[in-house]
Amino acid sequence: MDYTARWLTEEEKDYFNSFVAGHPKGHAMQLWEWGDIKGRTGWKPWRLILESENEPWAVATVLERQLPLLKAPIFYCPRGPVVDLTAKDKLEATFAEIGKLARQRKAILLKIDPDIPAPNEAVVKLLQDARFKQVDKGKNFEGVQPKFVFRLDITPDEETLLANMHQKTRYNIRLAKRRGVTVRFGTREDLPEFYKVLKETTERDNFLIRAYSYFEDLYDTLVPAGYGQLFIAEYQNKMIAGTIAFITGDKAWYIYGASSNSHRNVMPNYLIQWEMIRWAKANGCTLYDFRGVSGDLSEDNPLYGLYKFKKGFNGQFTEFIGEWDYIYRPVMYAIWQAAEKIYSGKLKSILAKLLIKK
Repeated sequence: MDYTARWLTEEEKDYFNSFVAGHPKGHAMQLWEWGDIKGRTGWKPWRLILESENEPWAVATVLERQLPLLKAPIFYCPRGPVVDLTAKDKLEATFAEIGKLARQRKAILLKIDPDIPAPNEAVVKLLQDARFKQVDKGKNFEGVQPKFVFRLDITPDEETLLANMHQKTRYNIRLAKRRGVTVRFGTREDLPEFYKVLKETTERDNFLIRAYSYFEDLYDTLVPAGYGQLFIAEYQNKMIAGTIAFITGDKAWYIYGASSNSHRNVMPNYLIQWEMIRWAKANGCTLYDFRGVSGDLSEDNPLYGLYKFKKGFNGQFTEFIGEWDYIYRPVMYAIWQAAEKIYSGKLKSILAKLLIKK
């Protein structure tokens, strides 16, 4: 097929973002701004566009990260590329152009985790034919992005959405309102208190968070540009919960959530999710993504409570086709995989010791 391919500069940011927002497979993590954010955390962003007769049909935000010990980079295209993944010629052309840069930069691999629900034998076959290797990262949160999520079609009216929810979820939303919980848009001035509540959450639920400066950057980059929003739930004039959502085109994602140890009985988490759904609808979204849950649905799984909470909103449990690696340097890739396993094992051991000390 005839096409032109270009790696873009800042001057074409709006052109790039317009395509991402308007494409059925456009994702917040393919936005120009997401590349900027990651560029301040050790990654180098590259933005590709492919066009035919001056009309774009594919874009990709590709992140490059140097591995100091291996003295070589890896490439990662989060929830991308933004292209019709069922069109073999377009898919091959997109990966060919990324491959040219990858070889110039001496990259070890290109990792992708496309927003494609499983099963999808057609897309899987195209990726296999393109010589991608599927990477199994387990059923919990071992992957770069969640493999299992809940997603809700929010095209019905609000009454229907509420009626479709689990009775207990609907009850808790109304209970929060009756008890005086209010939800509002957060401002930058709310970030310190939000982060304080987020730290409470991590200490209670035993997971790691980024530095406060990361959330400042997240807010400053996405919220003024219209791609993000901070939500604050208050009770008796005190913040007791907060969330951050991303929005791109007709899709919204729940990304971060924080809830205080105080006043959990007034159910702020249910009301704040409902207000996020209403916000997404008001902004023309048709899909609300609750993001990650475990793929292990057994009730004795420590993550089952998260699954049960999100399931109550009547979203669809969705498994994606997972992570796929294109290997440019096989020997270095084998070393990378071995190093990744060792690092992962050591990290889990450190975390386990910390939890035992608690």
